[in-house]
Amino acid sequence: MKMESSPLRRLRQRHFSGRGMNPTRIVASSFGCIILLGSLLLTLPLASRDGQSAGFFTALFTATSATCVTGLVLADTWLQWSLFGQVVILVMIQLGGLGFMTVITMVSLALHRRIGLSERLIMVSTFNLNDLDGVVRVVRRALVGTFFLEGTGAALLAARFIPRFGFARGLWRGIFHAVSAFCNAGFDLLGGAYGPFSSLTGVRDDPVVLLTTAVLVVVGGLGFFVWEDMVRARCWRRLSLYSKLVLAMTAALLTLGTVFTLIAEYHNPATLGPMPLWEKLLNALFQSVTLRTAGFDSLGQGGLRESTRALSVVLMLIGGSSGSTAGGIKTVTLAVLLLAFRSGLTGREQVTVRGRAVSYQRVLNAMTLTLVVVGLFCAGSIALSALEGLPYLDCAFEVASALGTVGLTAGITPGLSRASQWLLILFMYLGRVGVLSFSIAFLTRKRKAARIRYPNMDLMIG
Repeated sequence: MKMESSPLRRLRQRHFSGRGMNPTRIVASSFGCIILLGSLLLTLPLASRDGQSAGFFTALFTATSATCVTGLVLADTWLQWSLFGQVVILVMIQLGGLGFMTVITMVSLALHRRIGLSERLIMVSTFNLNDLDGVVRVVRRALVGTFFLEGTGAALLAARFIPRFGFARGLWRGIFHAVSAFCNAGFDLLGGAYGPFSSLTGVRDDPVVLLTTAVLVVVGGLGFFVWEDMVRARCWRRLSLYSKLVLAMTAALLTLGTVFTLIAEYHNPATLGPMPLWEKLLNALFQSVTLRTAGFDSLGQGGLRESTRALSVVLMLIGGSSGSTAGGIKTVTLAVLLLAFRSGLTGREQVTVRGRAVSYQRVLNAMTLTLVVVGLFCAGSIALSALEGLPYLDCAFEVASALGTVGLTAGITPGLSRASQWLLILFMYLGRVGVLSFSIAFLTRKRKAARIRYPNMDLMIG
């Protein structure tokens, strides 16, 4: 988790002081505006396939899910929404994945307009960068890389979909799924072919579709900083320590999820059981990838064993990496917590990794973010179970999916009460905007330096 430097924090405070808004609030508010506008567009009869308005709440839920790149829905995307509605959803996914200010930057670059200090500071907040150095270059490369990867993915997926659905529909499905996968959104257009809410279960035996989707999900979840670093370094030894942590944690979590799913579900007749060995391996890998906040489903989450769903909850809450299209507490946050845990066990005063010390403030931020997310998750899952009278694990799965902006579901979201669905809307928004950023933006004021230093006290721990 990359935190901004003190000089940058002071610059932001000076630049935005007296204006009533700061960059973090602007980012959070822009998401709210996109959601509201998208909701109004989806409410139009033109947006529904049958020509009848879907109603404001269904539109609001869908717009929140799309803008927050989650994937939870109350109505099947293909069966409910017309081409106009699907385009609106796709635009919200792209805006939510890249960030509103990134798109504004793209327009400014296209018009050769100078990008001012305010826009640069907002981009720093959007991408959670350390400083202003090279921010426009990072954003420009992020945009070029995004469209290149989405275009490549769309071509590969369209090559598989066109023979099945015809040229126009196959091409559109390829584009839609590529953008949805890269942005870790989890929206799909296969309900008309394989049944409502089927996601990718109808193509679970197609390695091109699953592997292309998986690569887009993983790359989108690595983060724009890691892309920039990999382009610059071109080899492992020259990568920054941050990028090495991201890549190592990503590989470890993907391996853990794949191996556990393969072992736990190997003989499960509702998931991997009937598949040949190569298909079991493919779908176990895809299940592990999709838990990184992607939301595509090739197995049918309702058929998973309880142990697999329990691990899925943990992986969904961890999510992807900072500055990416993914949600969750982020991989490096987990890495910092594990490093602090190791230091505690070994009696070290500093949290270190490869000869470098992690500052106390960053460890404290990692702990704060994790505790806030875990606290919200526990409160939300308990509330959902109490409201609906459903098994706790089913409710925990839905809440983790919303808070981690994953989009996987055990199949209960469309049938929940209105109060529970409002709860999921709130968690999707919090999960995308960022719990820590949300708290800083709306619940705190400027931090003042401590004028009094209190003496230490001893406490009995454990």
